[in-house]
Amino acid sequence: MAGALREHPPRWWGNHPAELRWQLELYRLLVDPVFRGQGVPRGDGRPVLLLPGLGAGDYTLAVIGSWLGRIGYAAGTAGFVTNTDCSNRALERIERRVSALNERHGRRVALIGHSRGGHLARAMACRGPDQVSHVIALAANLQQMLGISAPTQGAVALARALQRRLGRAQRPGCLTEACTCDFTRDFNSPFPDNRVRLTSIYSKEDGVVRWEGCLVPYADCVEVTGSHVGLIFNRKVYRAVGRALAAPELSY
Repeated sequence: MAGALREHPPRWWGNHPAELRWQLELYRLLVDPVFRGQGVPRGDGRPVLLLPGLGAGDYTLAVIGSWLGRIGYAAGTAGFVTNTDCSNRALERIERRVSALNERHGRRVALIGHSRGGHLARAMACRGPDQVSHVIALAANLQQMLGISAPTQGAVALARALQRRLGRAQRPGCLTEACTCDFTRDFNSPFPDNRVRLTSIYSKEDGVVRWEGCLVPYADCVEVTGSHVGLIFNRKVYRAVGRALAAPELSY
């Protein structure tokens, strides 16, 4: 049930060395016809906001952003440098950007979030379903915010300590599942699947996020092969993203 905190499964170390194959996934994408826009529906000019993963910045989504532009979408970013800020503050940044895009284009915005970016995209859809048309989560555990490998949990703990040291944590539980901020409320809220289309793209070979958490009944769940990091460069993902964005908006 959405909103309920779940017990954590036993500690999982993931498979971080295997994540180095993202370079091969990028090469395969660059030589694949899909990278030239072949075999995917043309876009209709819809604004698409790209949200990076933990520790990553907007630059990590430059390849998919330029590809979206070539196939007919207006892709943009929210100004993330490392995406390690307080989740609530990050969501407020996204909310401002979505509102600006909504006003500029006169239509609802699609969100594509990688890993932690998928958490933020889900929360934004719950907060403003009238402004969001599609959410595409790439390798994002939609059941648990911290359903991740032990080394990645260590990185989150480091970001949490830094936020506290800098006095930027809005709540005592900032960057934990127990935080009482509005982001946690929105992330755990029932997803408005009668108003917003949600696609969850995942890989069972993911070495960072527990792939089982990417499966939720209110999403169109699409399995691909590949690494966690490499999903932003994965040719199969690009085909799935093209199909998902081409699906018509849900009326409300």
